[in-house]
Amino acid sequence: GAAPMVAVGRGQAAARTPVWLFRQAGRHLPEYQAYKADKGKNFLELLRDPRDVAEVTMQPLRRYDLDAAILFSDILVVAEALGVRVEMPGGKGITVPEPLLSPADLGRVPDSLDVSEGLGHVLESVRAIKSALAAEGRAHVPLIGFSAAPWTLLFYMVGGSSRRNTDSGMRWLREHPEDSQALLDLLSDVVVEYMSAQVEAGADMLQLFEAMGEHIAEPEFYTFAMPCMRRIARELKARHPDVPLLGFARDAMYSLGDLQDAGFDVVTLDLSADRAAARALLRRRAQAAGGREAAVQGNFDPKLLWRGGGAGEKRGKKK
Repeated sequence: GAAPMVAVGRGQAAARTPVWLFRQAGRHLPEYQAYKADKGKNFLELLRDPRDVAEVTMQPLRRYDLDAAILFSDILVVAEALGVRVEMPGGKGITVPEPLLSPADLGRVPDSLDVSEGLGHVLESVRAIKSALAAEGRAHVPLIGFSAAPWTLLFYMVGGSSRRNTDSGMRWLREHPEDSQALLDLLSDVVVEYMSAQVEAGADMLQLFEAMGEHIAEPEFYTFAMPCMRRIARELKARHPDVPLLGFARDAMYSLGDLQDAGFDVVTLDLSADRAAARALLRRRAQAAGGREAAVQGNFDPKLLWRGGGAGEKRGKKK
């Protein structure tokens, strides 16, 4: 049968609840820090070499008994492929040093992108991870492919940072609605092709991540962000009906039912969500639509994983 994670994503019963972590690869692992130091590369440089991506993606699977691998990537690779420079100046998170300040700057962004060229290194990384899983006797572990959603990409492309100018995205939506829509349409085109190509390269599931729900008002979320997520889900489902789709609209938990209606098989709860209320809502919406209830994931406080972060094991088991 299917691996537990894939089974749950297809609405089937699994022998146990599958477990994976969004940031299971990377900086909390001593082996990652050692590997990075050994290679003399920063995070963004590691992402450019499929051998590095495969190694870093595999590290948590060797350490923990996890039910999925997640492509080691970043939300801004799509922006970078469209010619928008991305930097990681240490301690400041990821930034876009020359954001699009007005629609006049849209001339810097191409009208289309061939993902096999612009994002070919990521697709090669997916193939390398699948090879590594097989080589290490973990061919049964599914690989989750991944992309940021269009609003999150626009937010960074016009504002440059998650910490400064955080109102730039909303200003674009209000002052330049047509230009914003044109950019979101282009980003939706690219995300569909990019995620579809990840499946063709071997990804078993796909996660679309709308990271910047905090920085968009609910009416604009439904005017601009949600239609992109809906369209991406529809097009991916048409191409890859058996590949589970995971949707995460962080800080926009009001959209959970709409994500389910849009065709996402698994919806992710952030820390603000009430699990029982979310499940009840999804059940009601599924019954009303005559569709399938989405599986839920997330809502686990990472503080429970810190050493000294409270009675972690006890609290984890109770949940």
